[in-house]
This record gives sequence, structure tokens and C-alpha cells, in this order.
Amino acid sequence: MALKMREPTVMAQTGLKACLAILFVGSLVAGTNPASAEGDAKVGGWLARYWCSSCHALGTGYASDAAPPLETIAKAPNLQEGWLRAWLANPHPPMPNFSLSRTEIDDIIAYLQRLRAQ
Repeated sequence: MALKMREPTVMAQTGLKACLAILFVGSLVAGTNPASAEGDAKVGGWLARYWCSSCHALGTGYASDAAPPLETIAKAPNLQEGWLRAWLANPHPPMPNFSLSRTEIDDIIAYLQRLRAQ
């Protein structure tokens, strides 16, 4: 007795297409270059100008008495990325909590690393 194959229904075809699309997008995300997940210094510079420059100078001068210039922070000899990441995620007063996303934190850190290398 031979089994007879039925034609797939429209619903089954749609579900299959959706599954294939999800797998395709997932493979693109999984194949993302790890270096791009480290942050974008250009975006970090924009974020620094937008969020940080009211207290931190972007050059070598001081924007306020309480906040050192970002270049000074970037070039601090004992600055560790893990500490900086934790600080940006959960700052203490007088620094306001901007509720930065992980991507924004990565971008700001990339910007500070670029300042450090200059």
C-alpha cells in the first residue's frame, strides 16, 4: 500500500515561508562581524556631544567644575573598560542616569577609546 502525498495547504506554505525567513534573518544576525558589536566611535562622539557636553568638555578645557574633560577621562592610565561600562550603566550623583542602552554604552566606550589613541 503506497502513501499518497497531499499538496501542502496555503497555511502550511505560509508557515514554512515564515520559518525560512526567521532562519535566514537569524543566520544573518549570527554571522554579524563581532567587531561591529564593539561600538561605533562616530556614533559615540555624537552621543557624547548630545548627552555629555553640558558637563564634560569635549576638548581639553573644563565645561564645569565637577566634570573632567572626556579626553582626560579617556587617557586616565588606570581606566578599565569594565568599570567604565558599569559606571555608564548605573552612574552615581552628580552624574545623571541617562538610561543608556548597551549599544549606546558600546558606542561611547568606542569614542573614548578613539580619544585615548589620539
